[in-house]
Amino acid sequence: MRAVPFHYVDLRTFCYATEDEKRVETALRTYLPEAAELERDVTEGHNGDRIVILSVRLERADDVRYVLSKLTELGELDRLLDELETRIDDNCAFYIGLDKQAAFHGDVALGEGLMLRGKVEAYPAKRERAIETANEALEDLAARADSEN
Repeated sequence: MRAVPFHYVDLRTFCYATEDEKRVETALRTYLPEAAELERDVTEGHNGDRIVILSVRLERADDVRYVLSKLTELGELDRLLDELETRIDDNCAFYIGLDKQAAFHGDVALGEGLMLRGKVEAYPAKRERAIETANEALEDLAARADSEN
């Protein structure tokens, strides 16, 4: 991928009282470069249960490239392309839900538990332009994945 089509990528997950925080962190790190530093916030759920929020914002081009390269392991880039209009909001943010349990095992899969949010570079900053930019980036990723297989 030549240029990085995102200003930044955020990854976030919640660790509920019934989960092991180290295991949840392992799942999140499946998508992160080794040196990425996680932010850890502790909050309380509706019933008073403890919830730990683990998150990271990646702004360096190499770090964003790393996260995007992990998406080539999805095997569902065509699905993301088909759903692109529903995954980009009016603020040019691109959302993907990722499977936390699969990530704990080192696998990359769409699902629930981990949220990826990328701020798409779009000039002008319009949703339609963001969709075009993200489409080009995902097509580039799909082509790379095909050439590597």
